Amino acid sequence: MNLKRLRILQEGKDKIGPVVYWMQRDQRAHDNWALIYAQSKAIEKNTSLFVVFNLVSNFLDATLRQYGFMIKGLQEVEGELCRHNIHFVLTVGDAEIEIPKFLESINASLLIADFNPLKISRGWKKSVADKIDIPFCEVDAHNIVPFHQVSAKQEFAAYTIRTKIHKLLPEFLDELPSLQKMKNNINQVKIEWKKIYDLLNVNKDVKEIDWLIPGEMAAHNILQEFIKNKFTKYATDRNFPTHDAQSNLSPYFHFGHIAPQRVALVIQPLTENEESHKDFLEEMIVRRELSDNFCFFNKNYDSFEGFHPWAQESLNIHRKDKRDYIYDLEEFELAKTHEDLWNAAQLEMVASGKMHGYMRMYWAKKILEWSKSPEEAMKIAIYLNDKYELDGRDPNGYTGIAWSIGGVHDRPWFERAVYGKIRYMNYNGCAKKFDVKKYIQKHLR
Repeated sequence: MNLKRLRILQEGKDKIGPVVYWMQRDQRAHDNWALIYAQSKAIEKNTSLFVVFNLVSNFLDATLRQYGFMIKGLQEVEGELCRHNIHFVLTVGDAEIEIPKFLESINASLLIADFNPLKISRGWKKSVADKIDIPFCEVDAHNIVPFHQVSAKQEFAAYTIRTKIHKLLPEFLDELPSLQKMKNNINQVKIEWKKIYDLLNVNKDVKEIDWLIPGEMAAHNILQEFIKNKFTKYATDRNFPTHDAQSNLSPYFHFGHIAPQRVALVIQPLTENEESHKDFLEEMIVRRELSDNFCFFNKNYDSFEGFHPWAQESLNIHRKDKRDYIYDLEEFELAKTHEDLWNAAQLEMVASGKMHGYMRMYWAKKILEWSKSPEEAMKIAIYLNDKYELDGRDPNGYTGIAWSIGGVHDRPWFERAVYGKIRYMNYNGCAKKFDVKKYIQKHLR
């Protein structure tokens, strides 16, 4: 592994004992740089390897829909690790309590975590570091180019980070080694997964979806389906909500069921469709890594204070502008607005756990237009996104909402009421782009 992927969070004291990988964001057994590094250290130390996942019973408005998808994926991780003689342990509770307790119980010698830019995850790591005395490091197993190698500051937009990423891609876009089978057999204590659901303190009214199967194997199947049936038309059709041209990989990226690096390696040779090749890798690499950059370097990524100064100033000037419509959270959630197109987008998300990317932009901008304030619009958009989207609570989600409502990674546009200089979208623009009536008929039930 390129050691530039590694960050030392705490030097600690060397001791003899098992190596532990604290799995968080990258929930897969293969193509996982954090696990690959943890295994190499365990082999080097001639000791056993444990993978621990700490399940919190309630997390940022996630519901049974997201927890179910995650738990089923973790079941697959458990089986695959067991086949490689790697212990898999599930702890439940507060990470800052459960992780140190587990490390002490096995007398661990080294803790390795994967990278997550969100402040809640970074807070957990800091709290754990304060309670342990062993070495603690972090490996970016999510981004192809490790986030801290790309930039040391918040990037203004895609064009300011793109060149930096492209320059480093040849160094980091290399083949991932296979997971090795550890020498010593283990007595894996089987987790009673059905009982795990009883421990969840989440909204169980938002049901699991059945059109996507969770897990690493399913993620690779979805990738192959995309390549076979959609890739050639990706460049021309991906922004049409009535066309089934998107990859549907975002939930798998969010839960770490597939490595973006593996996807890039599979897509890289498909150069006969030049525009699709270019557009897909731009979205998957540059835009995703830009989102991580934004959430890591801007602690206000989920609020008005995280917007660029020009956007804050412009929105402040138009705070008291007359809104033709104002809706509260319940009216938005129940799709009770005056506009069928917006209602259809909301119901697409509620029913399927995924809204088309183009409609997510339109959906968020209309929440800005029909809310009392930009602050309220941010809260409503994040709440609904995180409650219903499979890939909610993700840097891409926070960044997309901040782009739509606060102009993050965008430029000032023509000034207008309510929006100020934030980029505007409207029904007529959608109608010129795609078959709005067809979209409404499909989702407005």
